[in-house]
Amino acid sequence: MTQADMTQDQLKAMVGQAALDYVVAGEIVGVGTGSTVNKFIDELGLIKDRIAGAVSSSVASTQRLQALGIPVFDCNDVGELAVYIDGADEIDHRGHMVKGGGAALTREKIVAAQARRFVCIADESKLVERLGRFPLPVEVIPMAAQRIARQFAAMQGQATLRLKDGAPLVTDNGQHILDVRGLLIADPLAFESEVNQWPGVVTVGVFAHQRAQVCLLGTPAGVRTLKFD
Repeated sequence: MTQADMTQDQLKAMVGQAALDYVVAGEIVGVGTGSTVNKFIDELGLIKDRIAGAVSSSVASTQRLQALGIPVFDCNDVGELAVYIDGADEIDHRGHMVKGGGAALTREKIVAAQARRFVCIADESKLVERLGRFPLPVEVIPMAAQRIARQFAAMQGQATLRLKDGAPLVTDNGQHILDVRGLLIADPLAFESEVNQWPGVVTVGVFAHQRAQVCLLGTPAGVRTLKFD
């Protein structure tokens, strides 16, 4: 197989393995959610005796960690985490991200805020010049969904309710997700701050205040490391 023939799954496995270099021995690791993170969790299982356990951002990741024999702690029962490792739906050249394709954005942001360092793991297709190509996930309280959709419409965004099996998807927090298309986010910090103020918004999927300090990008030529000031 040539480098050009590498599948997205293989690129995810590559960065999942590379992320082990950022795991601090003897400490509790913050673990995100999604298909790329699943590769990291599988690798973490191979060194589980070197860590104290994990804090997880979703029920799905918790179940995967526990199945590998890795203890999972509640955020409230631990202090500051050395590192949080998670994927992204988009990441720009300053470490700002769009996240929430897996519907775990609120818990991901909580765990990210508890960590000293955010290491993003992704394949190279996720690197963008400006956030907004990927539909922006926004976790909302159900009774506010239509009003919030109208506020995005005023920004030229088209918000649709995320469905699962024909019904509104329900997050681990018991809320709904709006996916917003048509936005170009020129100032992620200001955008995140504004939308988070809207009544009924639980979390917007822009991670600018909790941005990545490091991004490990899977490419056919190997893992590319980006570091952000």
